Amino acid sequence: MLLMSCDGLTRGFDRGPLFENVSFELFHGKRVGLVGPNGAGKTTLMRILAGLDTPDHGDVRLHAGAHSRLLEQDPTFPADRTLFAEAKSAFDELLAAQDEMVKTAEALAHAADEIERKALAARYDRLHELLHHNDAFTVDHKVEEVLHGLGFRDEDYHRPLVTFSGGQQRRVLLAKLLLSSPDIMLLDEPSNHLDIDATRWLEDYLTQQPQAMLIVSHDRYFLNKVTTKIFELHAKRNTAYPGNFSQYLRLRQERYERDLKEWEAQQEYVEKQEEYIRRVHYGQLAKQAQSRRKALERLERVEKPTLVQGPSMAFGDVSRTGDHVFELADVSKAYDKPLFKDLSFSLPRGKRLGIMGPNGSGKTTLLKILLGEVEPDAGEVKRGHLVEAGYLDQHLKILAEDKPVLRAIWPHPDPDVDEKKMRDLLGRFGLSGEIVFQPVKELSGGERSRACLARLTAMGVNVLVLDEPTNHLDIWASDSLEQALLAYEGTVIVVSHDRYFLNRVVDMLIVLGDGRAQVIPGNYDTYELLRSAQAGIGKQTRKLGTSEDAKQQRAAESAARPARRKRKHPYRKVDELEADIAAVEAQSRQLEETLAAPDVYRDAARLKETMRDFEEARARLQQLYEHWEEAVELN
Repeated sequence: MLLMSCDGLTRGFDRGPLFENVSFELFHGKRVGLVGPNGAGKTTLMRILAGLDTPDHGDVRLHAGAHSRLLEQDPTFPADRTLFAEAKSAFDELLAAQDEMVKTAEALAHAADEIERKALAARYDRLHELLHHNDAFTVDHKVEEVLHGLGFRDEDYHRPLVTFSGGQQRRVLLAKLLLSSPDIMLLDEPSNHLDIDATRWLEDYLTQQPQAMLIVSHDRYFLNKVTTKIFELHAKRNTAYPGNFSQYLRLRQERYERDLKEWEAQQEYVEKQEEYIRRVHYGQLAKQAQSRRKALERLERVEKPTLVQGPSMAFGDVSRTGDHVFELADVSKAYDKPLFKDLSFSLPRGKRLGIMGPNGSGKTTLLKILLGEVEPDAGEVKRGHLVEAGYLDQHLKILAEDKPVLRAIWPHPDPDVDEKKMRDLLGRFGLSGEIVFQPVKELSGGERSRACLARLTAMGVNVLVLDEPTNHLDIWASDSLEQALLAYEGTVIVVSHDRYFLNRVVDMLIVLGDGRAQVIPGNYDTYELLRSAQAGIGKQTRKLGTSEDAKQQRAAESAARPARRKRKHPYRKVDELEADIAAVEAQSRQLEETLAAPDVYRDAARLKETMRDFEEARARLQQLYEHWEEAVELN
């Protein structure tokens, strides 16, 4: 079903149009990725589709009563609003309808006039159908599911939103959009501020939703998993490609090569005609020359195709280190909680090590231990011979803010290095022209990131230590960085949540989380294979989804944990807990059936009591599952 159509959209600012004559349609159930280089106008286009900006020309039409909503980027919340209350506010219209239905049921119970009774009954039935259709009787469960998926904990629910970080607040905005379920989701960088576990959950969630989606993202792995079509916004126009991101890359290259051949063939034809006209523009063949000239004037010229490309990054030659750059033996570190324990590995020269894990798992701390800036609590760190490390922190603080870019990347006066060489170096990282004389503080995030990489190159370091290097880079700059790192002759240590980047670049991976560190001899795909194997029956249980399968899944996960935790619940036998779980599940199903029946809503007191019992059963079931999981692990 067609939900949105755009015709001839054009939008520009002082420097001319960002895009011209952009037209496309969005259909129910289609998940479209919107990609393009930084500055192409992706966010501007999304704002136009959401009605927050107006095109210079063209229009946007919503069909079949569709509603669209854009993922906001700037959180503003009511004072003292808690996390759970704000997330639940996505259902304000449904909750208002629920209150109205209760009031209607009360009025119906006391109505004496038959005409009034019929009107109230009809109104009640309409409200019931609305609530039943939108599954409004499990609102709290939906809120909990989304908040848990996005990485929030139960103890966060009643915290005021002002106590959360900016990244966490943006996750609340994403939670509200997902819960509100508009017909068209306009998702601008939805995986920003999510760790890998939360991003995995979001991918699974989105692929199960029926809404139309337009998704702007630099996360290529995410686009591969979620999208069914790609729009490329480039050179002021929009081009559509079927399939996910990988298929888009292949089809785009094929189209470019085909269009280039067509352009070259026309250029060859035009040159031959022009040469003929020059040779015979007088004499007996002048009329033929004139005829060919007119034909050339009428010829519809093929535009030379362009391909979105990143800068040609390269790190240059480096000096040789010892055979082993770092060797760690039984290294442990904790702050208010253990980050990792007994971590041992050896990093040979020329290897590319990736470090990944949830937020707060100790990734940056491990980097600083390797650099000697933080001491481990236990264990030994050996640094190899002739190691010269250059560190790119994720906040890009290695450049002096007030210096021009050219001077900020110049390490020290050197008779063999002149300004031209420094400008050539910056050019390799896509920084040229007047931008090299701008102060560092005036650069965009992507420009600053590339300037920092140029600085490390100028320093001639033989070990690159990079903390989230793709954070500010667009897709094509990330691709250029990956190619440069693969060609780099030194050693690379990189912290990243970019799974596509980790897959292409690293040949060794350390995964942090839950106070543990796992060393993987391979890239991200290797880790995924190991993770699936460790989960055992995980894939099958996700497909089946019954309570018995959920218990088996929990048992497999509990058995895989090496450390025994302390008891939170009193000792009980596993089979006793399973019997209780079965009983409460049966009670919960019965209450769900009661809530689905129209009769319960004609009695306001009975409705409130049933809803209270239903919520209590769900809470009891969650508690029993936690108790059962503990019993499986510790009994």
